[in-house]
Amino acid sequence: MYKYPLFISIVLALAMVSCSNKKSVSGGGTISEPPVRLTDTELMDTVQQATFRYFWNFAHPVSGLTRERSNGNNDIVTTGGSGFGVMAIIVGVKRGYITRQEAVTRLLKMVTFLRDKTTRYHGAWSHWLNGSTGETIPFSQKDDGGDLVETAYMIQGLLTARQFFDGSSADETQLRDIITGLWHDVDWKWYTNGQNYLYWHWSPDYGWAMNMPIRGFNETMITYLLAVASPTHPIAPSLYDTGWAGNNYDATLIVDKYGYYGGPLFFTHYSYLGMDPHFSDKYIRASKFASYFDRNKEQTLLNRQWCIDRASVYSYYNKNCWGLTASDDPVNGYMAHEPTTANDNGTITPTAAISSIVYTPSESLAAMHYLYDNYGSKGLWGKYGFKDAFNIHENWYAPSYLAIDQGPIIAMIENHRSGILWNNFMQDPDIQTMFSKLGFEKTNN
Repeated sequence: MYKYPLFISIVLALAMVSCSNKKSVSGGGTISEPPVRLTDTELMDTVQQATFRYFWNFAHPVSGLTRERSNGNNDIVTTGGSGFGVMAIIVGVKRGYITRQEAVTRLLKMVTFLRDKTTRYHGAWSHWLNGSTGETIPFSQKDDGGDLVETAYMIQGLLTARQFFDGSSADETQLRDIITGLWHDVDWKWYTNGQNYLYWHWSPDYGWAMNMPIRGFNETMITYLLAVASPTHPIAPSLYDTGWAGNNYDATLIVDKYGYYGGPLFFTHYSYLGMDPHFSDKYIRASKFASYFDRNKEQTLLNRQWCIDRASVYSYYNKNCWGLTASDDPVNGYMAHEPTTANDNGTITPTAAISSIVYTPSESLAAMHYLYDNYGSKGLWGKYGFKDAFNIHENWYAPSYLAIDQGPIIAMIENHRSGILWNNFMQDPDIQTMFSKLGFEKTNN
């Protein structure tokens, strides 16, 4: 059983420790004082290894699924965050934090629970689940059934795992078989409700009352891509045009300094943990971008520039202290921070800059160093890595870690370093079929 010794967890909660001095996450080695400044490689190792512990050590003991947050009801696990957790486990194997067999054993626990214990709503899972029983926990009054977007994040992780764990052992074969069954059961077409777009929610008690069409540009692109890719319940490729791109899409693709800054940075992360954004379609080309990678890079740089320009309002903002996205918040509890005066209240969220490392490697690494060196020991760093957010204006450091913010950190750092998640997801035969159906073109930038 994988366990991190209590005394080490306590030390890590109080001080920034260089993981380059340890041979494994589960112990061993001697904890020493961190160097004055870690190298880029040492820092990425440190951040990935600490973040990995959230998904491994803090996973629900019964289901193995990922808990929603570190400071709440520990029986609440999150579907999308667990999909991110699947990817974190792959990174754990890649980086040697756990063995391949340990990963397979944990993943079998997770997928067996998903298959045997959870309620599925025409194949989709609810946003929240009880990690002990598998019962649906309502996210809100009417959001007590299927959540297609959260389901898409889960499937994105599972398909990446299905491709990565390609061994001939009985365990890996069983893992792939269960994942395939879970994937095939999602009835994407049913979630159109006969319309020319996908719906986000369906409830057995309230039906389609949430009435949230899934349209872009935002964090939900992967939902349409998987719905087209499905070998059992696909939507027509034309719904990509009428649904995803059917509501002011061209305008929201365009980001510039003089108007729309692109929204919170999680728009550029969640759908692209597995889906490599180095591709184009007719919409991105019409907006004068080379690819979705190119567009997301522009949004990231504008988010950073906004923070630089706002230093007169929040003095701690600078070229290395930036990053606005959704996170816990000292004033509102939770808030989707973005580059607008209405939605920037001085809260910096580490996942924003760090998870953008694939788009802006030098700027994101500089931010990672700055946050670690200047704020880590003041309350921003703990046993699971960077805390969720901080706001010097409010004299506040979040006590929390959130699955949906931790997941992109470890995943995108790895995509920057090795591309392993992108490579495996993109090699999946069903994803390759989708790519062809939608007429996407691979790009180099």
